[in-house]
Amino acid sequence: MDLPHPARPRPELALVPRPGRLSPRPGRFRLDAGTRLRVAPGAERAADLLRGYLAPATGLRPEHAEDGTFVLALDPALTGLGEEGYGLTVAAHGVLLRAARPAGLLRGVQTVRQLLPYEALAGRLASGVELPGVEITDVPAHRWRGMLLDVARHFQPVDYLHRFVDLLALHKLNVLQLHLTDDQGWRMPVAAYPLLTEVGGRRAQSMVGPAGSDRFDGRPHAGSYTRAELAGLVAYAAARGVTVVPEIGVPGHVRSALAAYPALGNHPERHLDVWTHWGVCANVLGVGDHVLDFFRTVLDETMDLFPSPYVHIGGDEVPTAEWESSPAAIARAAREGLPGPRHLHGWFLERTADHVLRAGRRPVVWAEDGAAPPRDCTVMSWRTPEHAWAAARRGHDVIHADHRRVYLDYARGPGPAEPPAQPGHSLDLRTVYGLDLLPPPGAPEPAGKVLGAQAQLWTEFVPTPDHIEYLTYPRLCALAERVWNPDHDWSDFRTRLDGHRARLTALGVPHDALRDREASAPA
Repeated sequence: MDLPHPARPRPELALVPRPGRLSPRPGRFRLDAGTRLRVAPGAERAADLLRGYLAPATGLRPEHAEDGTFVLALDPALTGLGEEGYGLTVAAHGVLLRAARPAGLLRGVQTVRQLLPYEALAGRLASGVELPGVEITDVPAHRWRGMLLDVARHFQPVDYLHRFVDLLALHKLNVLQLHLTDDQGWRMPVAAYPLLTEVGGRRAQSMVGPAGSDRFDGRPHAGSYTRAELAGLVAYAAARGVTVVPEIGVPGHVRSALAAYPALGNHPERHLDVWTHWGVCANVLGVGDHVLDFFRTVLDETMDLFPSPYVHIGGDEVPTAEWESSPAAIARAAREGLPGPRHLHGWFLERTADHVLRAGRRPVVWAEDGAAPPRDCTVMSWRTPEHAWAAARRGHDVIHADHRRVYLDYARGPGPAEPPAQPGHSLDLRTVYGLDLLPPPGAPEPAGKVLGAQAQLWTEFVPTPDHIEYLTYPRLCALAERVWNPDHDWSDFRTRLDGHRARLTALGVPHDALRDREASAPA
């Protein structure tokens, strides 16, 4: 029988996200020094990942054997499991993890990881462990299950990004969008333009308080990645079934690039610093051919490093005042047959998107109003779901990123650990869980254009890994649940989350400060 969702599951079966079908079975399987894996051709990556988790958790690294009792099987005939679905059977005599595609096995490995005793996750067991008997069939509802981490405002070391990826994979999220560039910092190495990181990767200080504050911390902030570090991150993520999507934002949010190369701006004679403020900067890119060529080169190097089929090119929060007062921009708009310089925003994005398309990739843009984005762009809608549905009706693939549901830099509630990014805004666990990816009533047509959803964590007020994880968890657990298995059952989720919190604690995630208030929220 299926596990009845409102009932309290055995703590060891408190899985997040909830599997599509889960039936407890009698018996337990013991993983010990005698356990061997039987690995089908094509399942080697999943076997390596499983060994990588078991070694620090249990001291075990089970080897391959033809008579192994822990079986990882690939069967393309299991078409109902799709690209990422899996089946898992744990019985006293053995374990069978099966999938139609390698990505499904990677998702199943994360379920096995969640079935490990909490002590093993914390690395406090040195020998064998037991897995509870269970039968699971599990297929995700959406293929884009993402999280954005802003490393431009506050740089994070690459070893922390590895941990961040591993926590995403634990929750069966499959996209990490890296926000690599912004007004306050440029973190992406570009060999053709080294000043982007040498100059653009450093700012003199940071604003204290929300946009408009007149207080600064007086501390320099700097950091950028090497190509080797980013290539290593991409490989580490791929081994866990996570795609790293780079974001190089244009034509706004570019003050750090203008500080490095003033000729990119509308006033090339002006020397700007890397912005030390928060908010929306008035400086935008110029619209000369040399600017387009510059960013084509930047994107070429970015796409060479990130094999993701998607490349995010930004496109939001672009003030047009500089263009409206620039003779060069006014002349450019006239040459292109545009109604006025304001329309250079869409023109610039079209040319950037075309370059990404010609490279065989899919451009992604932020949608902040109902205007039509460039053709063939995937739309990430952050202001309101209505913009997402408008884009879907025009034929765009869409990713829901509604700030009122999935901006994890919003405060979890009142308290000294909460960021001041949006005074008056807070985002509790129940609100994230309420994310709805269904189209408006009476308009089912666009539903097939929804790729999924993505949470965002902007880091103006989030400088450290501990603060990142405090704000991310457990709210990201709710998003992971909604994009994997969207059936509404808040009571069941809240019950399973009690057990899952122990996993987070074992993994050292600082998530518990508001536990009592969240747990007592009315169903």
